[in-house]
Amino acid sequence: MAMNLNSGGSARRGRRGSRRAPMAEINVTPFVDVMLVLLIIFMVTAPLLVSGVPVELPESRANPLDQKDEPLDISIDKEGQVFIDSAPVSAGELSAQLEAIAAEQDAANPRQIMLRGDTTVSYGEMMKVMGELNRVGLNSVSLVTTAAAAPVTLGSSEEE
Repeated sequence: MAMNLNSGGSARRGRRGSRRAPMAEINVTPFVDVMLVLLIIFMVTAPLLVSGVPVELPESRANPLDQKDEPLDISIDKEGQVFIDSAPVSAGELSAQLEAIAAEQDAANPRQIMLRGDTTVSYGEMMKVMGELNRVGLNSVSLVTTAAAAPVTLGSSEEE
């Protein structure tokens, strides 16, 4: 801390008569502390802003934006059969077809993928398809769901 120790007068004047000169320096330590805390807060929250949260949007009378490409629909039925835009695809052909689709996409405007999976499909089957999508560079994937009719309780079993 900065402090002026020069009294400006004789030593004989007591405490009553001495006057300190005003301090003309600003202590910037609190400002630096606040800025560092804000920097840490922004560094922690910035990655969270990148990921999207599904929300139900309000209705609007605005015209829809023009999209060059329609989203690509990939579905997996309860038997594990994969469909690309309603056309069945075998497990061996899936990789080649996804590579062809990825080669056609524009890097600045990536192709939107809508992935639909039956509720009985195993997690592993869904991850195989998502892994192939990621491998070929189709990273703009949305998982499609339907609205729940009743609240879902996590952790409960239907067999109880």
